[in-house]
Formats: sequence, structure tokens, C-alpha cells
Amino acid sequence: MKKTMLTGKLHQARITHAELNYEGSCAIDQDLLDQSGILEYEKIEIYNIETGGRFSTYAISGERGSKIISVNGAAARMAAVGDRVIICAYASLSAEEITQHKPSLVYLDADNNIVRTSKAVPMQVA
Repeated sequence: MKKTMLTGKLHQARITHAELNYEGSCAIDQDLLDQSGILEYEKIEIYNIETGGRFSTYAISGERGSKIISVNGAAARMAAVGDRVIICAYASLSAEEITQHKPSLVYLDADNNIVRTSKAVPMQVA
């Protein structure tokens, strides 16, 4: 049996561009892709913290060091410049792979600078 597991996450990224008349996708600074382990052309899920909207697209490489997070094409209708989003990638893993798996979590500030990284989501307490 395989289960779908989180592999990479950019937490509280800020949308820097929304390009309606661009071929669809989400351009992400290559440094952020590298840190999160998200690959160019990989399917991603985007969760808009401001609106509660959720949508999927694929990642494309943005200029290294630019801090760009650009929603393009139809996705430009799903998030506006300045919106905080969570960008996640997932993979289907076997039970054996899951025992060794740790996601790459990247936490960002309001300017898309990396604040910290982690391999585990903190436990939520009551």
C-alpha cells in the first residue's frame, strides 16, 4: 500500500506577482525550490491563508534570489499580490519509505526570506 505524504512546504510565502496572461503555473525563486525540495514542473497545492481558497498547479523556476512567488494564468484569479500562502508538494510513498521519510519545511517572513527550516511540523497542543 502507498500513502500520499508531504514532501516539501513553503510556509507563509507572500505572493509577489499575479500574471493572468501568462502560461499557467507558479513561478518560485529557485533558491526556495531547492530548500523545500520542490522540483520544477512538480505538481503543487497552494493554500491561500487570506481567502481559505485551495488550488493546484505546477512549479516553475523563478529567478534565483528574487524571492518571487508568481501565480500565473488561471491561478492569478486565486491569489492576489501580498496574499500569504502555503505551498505544498506531496508524493506517494510505500510503507517502508514512510519510516525513513522527513519532509523539507521552509518558513518564510513577509519578504519571502527564509526564517528557518525543519524536518517536522511542531506538535499541536490543546
